[in-house]
Order: sequence, then C-alpha cells, then structure tokens
Amino acid sequence: MTDRILQIIIDAIDDINSMRVERISTDNVLDLSLYGNEGVFESMYLVAFLAQVEEGIEDEFEVEVTLASEKAVSLRVSPFSSVRRLIDFIEGELRLVGAGAA
Repeated sequence: MTDRILQIIIDAIDDINSMRVERISTDNVLDLSLYGNEGVFESMYLVAFLAQVEEGIEDEFEVEVTLASEKAVSLRVSPFSSVRRLIDFIEGELRLVGAGAA
C-alpha cells in the first residue's frame, strides 16, 4: 500500500511541477517537507496538491478520503510536514474506511 500511495504523491508533485517555474525535486521524496518553514508548498499549491492526492487515492483505492481535515490540522505532528508523514496519515485513513487490503 505504501508504494501505491507514494506513487500517487510523486504523480501529484509532477503535475504541480508542470505549473511551476521552480521545480520540486522528487529525489529523497520521503523526507520532502511539504508545508511550513522548510516546506516546498505555499498554501494555494498545498491545497492543489492535496486535491490531486485525494483524487489519486480515490482512483487507486476506490474510497474517498479528506486530507485537509480538522483531524489532520489538529495533530501534534502535521501530516503535511513530510511526505513520509503524509503517507502514514493516508494509510491510517484508509484503514479507517477499510481500504487497507485494497
């Protein structure tokens, strides 16, 4: 499941890169900081990125998840702080809706 989610995230970054002058490197993507002081996204790009990831999750796992939720925002460690943490968050959300074995 992790590899499938990672590919969805890389695809979303590639799509965002097609709209940016300054490209986001996908080398060492698991440690890539998405948002915050070290983050590669400003809020508008983060929203677009999360929407693409949600769409990819729905296509791949046939379930809807909401990444920019109150739950995500209220966590002590933000799931948007790195790709690795975002994957962990998505896996947890997929388990909640019973899509872990999909």
